[in-house]
Amino acid sequence: MAVLSTSTLALPDHMTSGLLEKAQYGSVISQLSGSTPMQFGNTTSMTFSNPKAEFVGEGAQKSSDSVTPSTVTIKPYKAQVTMRFNEEVQWADEAYQLGVLQQLADKTGPALARALDLGIIHGLNPLSGTAFAPITKYLSQTTNAVEIASGDDRIANLDAAENLVSGIPNGVAIDPTWGKGFRTLRDANGRRIFPDFTLTPGVTDLDGYRAAVSDTVSASQEAATPTNLKALVGDYSQIVWGVQKQIGVEKILFGDPDGQGDLKRNNQIALRAEIVYGWVIGDLSSFAKIVDAVA
Repeated sequence: MAVLSTSTLALPDHMTSGLLEKAQYGSVISQLSGSTPMQFGNTTSMTFSNPKAEFVGEGAQKSSDSVTPSTVTIKPYKAQVTMRFNEEVQWADEAYQLGVLQQLADKTGPALARALDLGIIHGLNPLSGTAFAPITKYLSQTTNAVEIASGDDRIANLDAAENLVSGIPNGVAIDPTWGKGFRTLRDANGRRIFPDFTLTPGVTDLDGYRAAVSDTVSASQEAATPTNLKALVGDYSQIVWGVQKQIGVEKILFGDPDGQGDLKRNNQIALRAEIVYGWVIGDLSSFAKIVDAVA
């Protein structure tokens, strides 16, 4: 049976898992803050302040310690990628059709991963590069800021940002244009000072920080206006995020699903992949941003 023969495509299991992995791998948020299982829709979660223990002497009375409750709301945000193909793809053999789906997986996974970062860090709509109004709180809004001056020492910048963070920072997200400078630092014997730090996806060590690198930190590929953001130091446990609805792939045969003209008139079909993220950000003072003042 042809792979593209139904209105809703069921991807082979190995391809579906690949999509989900690619929708997270390469995102600095997913690497520094692990995902949480979620239900679909607005979800209210209650948190409590930490109580204090008490030592009690023999025969002495016990005291109580009050805790302060608070609620947070995890909101859903849908991200989608729509791609058009010539309708002749439906007539190709099964092997070729599977190749088209693999191409879709290869392209949409990273795009959806970038969407997670761009929403949580900048509140941006990736396609337009401008603010997405429903996202009202994002990391770059933090008022804790370190401005990079010409010739600044990168480690000094990190230390300055750490001193601004409320609480204990446990990670740093870095733009590769700034991260390259750490790769060139060497000691008096010519050895790398940070040999474990890499610019490739994945969490690595940078001077004791859990570090993740991506140009989503600066949003250089998407932002309509330069953000000049080079790094975010902070407590990434303040971010609670997850996938509320896993990726689905739909084949669209009729209409104009993306504003590019009628599919039938153009002898095309469209494939659309979607994912629904949910997230909430805690205290923005738990983060500090490093900004390129020269830029």
